Amino acid sequence: MDAQRLKDSFAQVATQGDAVALFFYADLFVRNPHLRDMFPIGMTGQREKLLRALGHIVSRVDDLSDLVPFLQQLGRDHRRFGIVAEHYPQVGASLLATLRHFSAAAWTDELAADWSAAYGLVSKVMLEAADEDALTRPAWWNGQILAVERRRFDIVVMRVQPDRPLPYLAGQSVAVEVPTRLRHWRYYSMANAPRPDHTMDFHIRLVDGGPVSPVLVRATQTGDHIRMGAAVGTLTLDESSGRDVLLVAGSTGLAPLKAILEQIARRPAPPRVHLFFGARTRDSLYDLEDLTKLAGGLPWLTVVPAVSDESDGHGFSALLHSGDGDIEYGNLPDVVARYGPWNAHDAYICGPSAMVEQTAERLALLGVERERIRLETFADAQR
Repeated sequence: MDAQRLKDSFAQVATQGDAVALFFYADLFVRNPHLRDMFPIGMTGQREKLLRALGHIVSRVDDLSDLVPFLQQLGRDHRRFGIVAEHYPQVGASLLATLRHFSAAAWTDELAADWSAAYGLVSKVMLEAADEDALTRPAWWNGQILAVERRRFDIVVMRVQPDRPLPYLAGQSVAVEVPTRLRHWRYYSMANAPRPDHTMDFHIRLVDGGPVSPVLVRATQTGDHIRMGAAVGTLTLDESSGRDVLLVAGSTGLAPLKAILEQIARRPAPPRVHLFFGARTRDSLYDLEDLTKLAGGLPWLTVVPAVSDESDGHGFSALLHSGDGDIEYGNLPDVVARYGPWNAHDAYICGPSAMVEQTAERLALLGVERERIRLETFADAQR
């Protein structure tokens, strides 16, 4: 298997964009009509995921230490879609047909052999991971919604009771499916550390055009049911560190950081923790009341709320003293930088992509070692 030949081949095919995924799924469903019901009615998001996954796999085909964990997680994730061993050859046949079609005259016997070998490796790793996972975990958990609290027109906080214990670490996420949007799974982070009663809280923000969040925000009621996949994610607390902690959350990116905060609170001697909670407007600081009460009972915790799209009336950043506490004005990375130094802290960041990336870069410039910065964006979560 020639890794560079595979990369060059995919680079040529990928120039055709969405047409590649359209051809692939058309070929797959013509050959195997019974597979169509395993996919959502609207396939736009599914096609995007296919191209992203292929690009990721091919770019790392010569680095198995990085590729194998990705494929193993992919294999475990596919269990909730009902994918079994017999489906892999069917998918492989359509994939090779697609690559052959878009490669045109560049398709050779050697290239066909390379792609066959690569797909054989991919399917082997995914199947082995799925089989191992099936020994200890179900493909999904059924959950009943115990409570729904609408904090804003576009944000709800809901509590869910799984039908059996769903193991996870504070900071991780699970894929969620609702009955009215079958086969559309979206990732949401738990907003609490694991509890004895196994209930989980989620902070859900409405995403325009999203297939799942509009149902959860606008239509979900107590007693409704959802399905959840196994927990994933690496935005988890380093329990071996004795350092103080910096948490930076944008909008509902607060959820996994609030879970981490709850885990820290269970320590006999918690470190100093600064939690920055940012949004565009004061009205969007949907959990500020709860955070303020929490900080009032935890002497080691400092909560700093910040808004970016409202000014103090004087055209510069400043503190606003209000009934909600002290609210900072300014972009969240700037606010965090003003409160430094942070070079002695472990940093955890979650929220919109631009905010997360800018905050991470600012912290690195301020002397925080990059290995001490853990982050997750909303886009990362959905991938």
